[in-house]
Amino acid sequence: MPYPENAPLEEWLARETREEVLEPDLPIIDPHHHLWDMRGTDAPWEQKVYFCEEMSEEIRTSGHNVVQTVFAQCGAFYRADGPEEMRCVGETEFVHGIAAMSRSGKYGSMRLCTGIFSAADLRLGKAVEPVLQAHLAASPNFRGVRTPFPSDLNAQFLEGYGLLGKYDLSFDNYSPDFGRLPTLAKLAQAHPDVPIIVNHLGGKIDPDADQETISRWQACIDSIAACPNAVVKCGGAQQRVGLSWEPPFHMHQREEGPLGSEELCELLFGHYRYAIDAFGPDRCMFESNFPVDKESVSYRTLWNLMKRIARKMGLSDTEKASIFSGTAARVYGLT
Repeated sequence: MPYPENAPLEEWLARETREEVLEPDLPIIDPHHHLWDMRGTDAPWEQKVYFCEEMSEEIRTSGHNVVQTVFAQCGAFYRADGPEEMRCVGETEFVHGIAAMSRSGKYGSMRLCTGIFSAADLRLGKAVEPVLQAHLAASPNFRGVRTPFPSDLNAQFLEGYGLLGKYDLSFDNYSPDFGRLPTLAKLAQAHPDVPIIVNHLGGKIDPDADQETISRWQACIDSIAACPNAVVKCGGAQQRVGLSWEPPFHMHQREEGPLGSEELCELLFGHYRYAIDAFGPDRCMFESNFPVDKESVSYRTLWNLMKRIARKMGLSDTEKASIFSGTAARVYGLT
């Protein structure tokens, strides 16, 4: 159903020039999207409501062959009662219901949320184990957590982090500050049995950044790419960062409507190419980061952008299979 709270964003997106879908048969696993109800909160996102029907319709009308998706932690539907550390399990319970709705086939052939990563406070050390167990009990699709890490990687945090290996879970992480990636690399080295998924090219991506900033970002990408248990999500470069910064193509910056995939490729190709070259296509996965990135680009145009990047890099069919679906399937244990 249409929600009036989403109308301003939808009206802006309607101003775009609708593109022909590139490579419409290429299978895609979208490894990073959110679901939420932000009505009545001070959350900054323009898409206030995003449920099964909204995401399914996004995929269906895009024309791209998105076959599965992975839900990304966003603080949705935490429990309102019970122990504080257990309330995050409500998110996995909610998303498991969405996965069941999607599996019914009522909303299309795609399967939403075949993988789920939510939150757990690893700073609790061993005391976080019941939280991880509760997530696993809430859904067989639960695959890992996304949470910040302390700069000192203290012993209690590492104790909690070590439980991810015990339960065969992964660790997603994002900070706009790419300067944290070398510390993340130390974490990867300390626990090589835990897959680390670097979100959104490792930090804030500014197409207008100076060469010094770009060089620092590249050095930080190199540090985490050197860890064989780390992979990177190539996306999120279209997002704003909280209320403090917006890319020049964000809806608040472009009253005339969204840029097309060719223009976005021209602006962002250097960052995408560097990360893909550093990790290799078999340790990369394109992502949508919807509905956050939706404030700058439609779902159809975003996947056209990813396909243009792959084409411009000259990726082989095998490499494209990895970066569009294979890496996500392997890392998140999807069938």
